[in-house]
Amino acid sequence: MNKKNHKPSIRFKGFTETWEQRKLGELGTITTGNTPSTAVPEYYSDDGIVWVTPTDISETITFNSARKLSRLGQQVGRVVPKNTILVTCIASIGKNTLLGNTGSFNQQINGLTPNENKYDPYFLLTESSLWSTQMKNSAAAGTMQIVNLTEFSELKTLVPNLAEQKQIGELFHSLDNLITLHQCKYEKLKSIKKALLDKMFPSIGKKLPKIRFKGFVEAWEQRKLGECIERIGTGLNPRDNFKLNNGGSNYYVTIKNFEHGKLYLDDNCDKIDDISLRKIQERSELKKNDILFASIGRVGDCYLLDKEPKNWNINESVFTLRPNQKVVKPEYLFQTIHSDIVLKQILSNITGSTFKSIKIGDLKKAIIPVPCKTEQRKIGVFITALDNLITLHQCKYEKLKSLKKALLDKMFV
Repeated sequence: MNKKNHKPSIRFKGFTETWEQRKLGELGTITTGNTPSTAVPEYYSDDGIVWVTPTDISETITFNSARKLSRLGQQVGRVVPKNTILVTCIASIGKNTLLGNTGSFNQQINGLTPNENKYDPYFLLTESSLWSTQMKNSAAAGTMQIVNLTEFSELKTLVPNLAEQKQIGELFHSLDNLITLHQCKYEKLKSIKKALLDKMFPSIGKKLPKIRFKGFVEAWEQRKLGECIERIGTGLNPRDNFKLNNGGSNYYVTIKNFEHGKLYLDDNCDKIDDISLRKIQERSELKKNDILFASIGRVGDCYLLDKEPKNWNINESVFTLRPNQKVVKPEYLFQTIHSDIVLKQILSNITGSTFKSIKIGDLKKAIIPVPCKTEQRKIGVFITALDNLITLHQCKYEKLKSLKKALLDKMFV
């Protein structure tokens, strides 16, 4: 950081003063961590103070430490007060968090306890996410990068007056809490979905699921996937057929362009012209309610077409499964393939060492649990609604992270 002073391009109304450059050692007390011997179990206790390692520090300001220091452990550890900023300084350097209460940490972390009469902890926590470049530049050369206590103290940062720090700190604290909220809801909903899928679909050889919607008592059938689909198609390889990225505006979808029920038509897709698109469609015959299936790499990943494809088609590594709607509903079959009960069968039949893949014949042998059409519809609608909630929180999480990055760039860079 070479700037001696700084004026951000956006800031709260009423603030015009230049931000001044300071060394971290001037902002408060710098401490390096320590690890009380794990050979002494008495050093650790469930009712002690939090003890943080780099693996406990996530992307957000929250962390979940697996261990706590007992009173005895605190005598040989490094104990610091709440609002101490922790920054990893060995190997994966630059990860940061803020202690909400008195705590301790290991020797791979350095701590900054700011003088709260001059410096706002949340402001410095926000700014600490930008220290990693300096830390990497100052890290001692060797197999493992290390930023020692002296080097950490010499890191430079820019600070406004305390009033502006508090406003910025409060803004980013609120933003971090929102990011954490949507991340937690996203992860929780994914766990709920997995648990439901495990219980909603009966194991091979069994005819009743562990949980089901009220009013349904009929036994489920066990059918081979080949009996549940009308056809399996594939796309077309460009070799000897057409050229990629030759001025066309249509998307050429491979397994990398769909994941976990989402299709990404973006700059990561190759492009094809209209003639190539028609040539592929003659082979794939894609239409609404078909299911894209990754036959190599992430075998078993799927995407359900909710509308007719107009400006895209698939390559030869993507299978297209057309549900036999006399037997199964498309939404139900899509969710069933993603269940562990079916997916484990599919993965047990993959071949290859470098590139995992499955043959069409082996895929058709997978056993699918099939309830009546009404129960299928209920399950499909319910899990689809859950998927929509998961996507909602994932999108909000990603948007808030992007917003935070944009604000950091405007305020600090």
